[in-house]
Amino acid sequence: ETQFPEIAESQPELVARHYTEAGLIEKSAAFWAKAGRRSLERSALVEAIAQLNRALDQMATLTATPALRREQIELQVAVITPLVHVKWYSSPEAKAATERARVLIEQAEALGEPPENPLLLYLVLYGAWAAHAAAINGGALLAHAADFLALAEKQGATTPLMMGHTMMGFSSVMTGRFAQAQRHYDHAIALYDPAAHRPLAILFGQDNRTAGLVVRSVALWCLGYPEAALADANLALSFARDMGDAGGLLLSLFFGAITHFLCGRYATTETLAHELYTFSDEQSAILWKSSGQQYRGWILAVTGKASEAAQLLVPSLAAFHSTGSTGNRPFGLSLLAKSYAELDQPDDALRSINEAKELIERTEDRLWEANVHRIAGEIELRSPQPDAVKAEAHFERALAVARQQQAKSWELRAAMSMARLWRDQGKPQQARELLAPIYGWFTEGFDTRDLKKAKTLLDELR
Repeated sequence: ETQFPEIAESQPELVARHYTEAGLIEKSAAFWAKAGRRSLERSALVEAIAQLNRALDQMATLTATPALRREQIELQVAVITPLVHVKWYSSPEAKAATERARVLIEQAEALGEPPENPLLLYLVLYGAWAAHAAAINGGALLAHAADFLALAEKQGATTPLMMGHTMMGFSSVMTGRFAQAQRHYDHAIALYDPAAHRPLAILFGQDNRTAGLVVRSVALWCLGYPEAALADANLALSFARDMGDAGGLLLSLFFGAITHFLCGRYATTETLAHELYTFSDEQSAILWKSSGQQYRGWILAVTGKASEAAQLLVPSLAAFHSTGSTGNRPFGLSLLAKSYAELDQPDDALRSINEAKELIERTEDRLWEANVHRIAGEIELRSPQPDAVKAEAHFERALAVARQQQAKSWELRAAMSMARLWRDQGKPQQARELLAPIYGWFTEGFDTRDLKKAKTLLDELR
């Protein structure tokens, strides 16, 4: 440490190992902590987890002091972030780390030693919310976010307010409240100060502006603004790359791929999915990696490659589910069901679409609800004994959900499915009267796949 300060500074893990072997635990713990923080800064997530946990294990053997308790709290909070990216928020490891941080903070407060950094308590509250975000548990998700925002508003601090609006934005997207989501994300992004908030990416797992933009992009697409959605997704990805933030990049690839897919930009989706798969494989992040596979399956499912889609979707959905997360699962199941229907496997198709619908009701993951009902109608029309009445009921449900959610893009898709059914039944006028006003509502995105298809269908119905 004294004779080779450059090595001690650049390779703290090396010094930590020497101190550990020498039995100088206080020194070794300090250097393991330094190594863990350095690994976090360079997005070496697996190394950060091991190093921070080693520091915490060694600190637990030392005589407790106020300074030691403060350091334990900071390190226990710090280990949550890499854990959630590698194992995911709903994993036992991430939940245990979050609970341990909460206990340490409560113990310190009972001794009259509240954390010097008030954000640490907010971070623990954020971790508890994030477990519901990953699961997904819609009711608890909204309740935890609302409680966080209420506390932030009571205290009036800008950073917790920004985080609270971000949490409410995400909770609203996943539960199908897209206009509400946009309002909260608008607030969060407006409160963002690069100088003050970019360093918080290490604490919260990703940069707040990056997260806000990329998830807002999904809400904007649902609301009927595909060009604005793509602009947000691309800007978020640019910010994440510029910052070198692993968490922000993973999140931007994850949701950015969704936005490009929804806009019909399948080549870009494929590129982002491949990058997500490769980068998450380097980080040993199972959920992100399986998502990269799943998105490729989505593309195959909508481009006429049903057999290949099923072969990819089954294992990727299982790997995703193994993390304890159900997010996006209803949509993946619906595309798997679509693929089974095209492969003349009606029983498998029915089982998958019913699982998707049951999952929506159980978790309140309503982002995909309208489209799941629409696909259920399409599957009904492909069954061995098609029932047009049942299909029409599914399309009606899809339209009702989309209208209740103010989700113009989902409403357009449902209207196209219904219009095709009515066209084939010899009711072109009724079909046009349904589709034309919805298409006429749009003010942008006319080069996207859905709007091009809608225009073609309207021309056929003249």
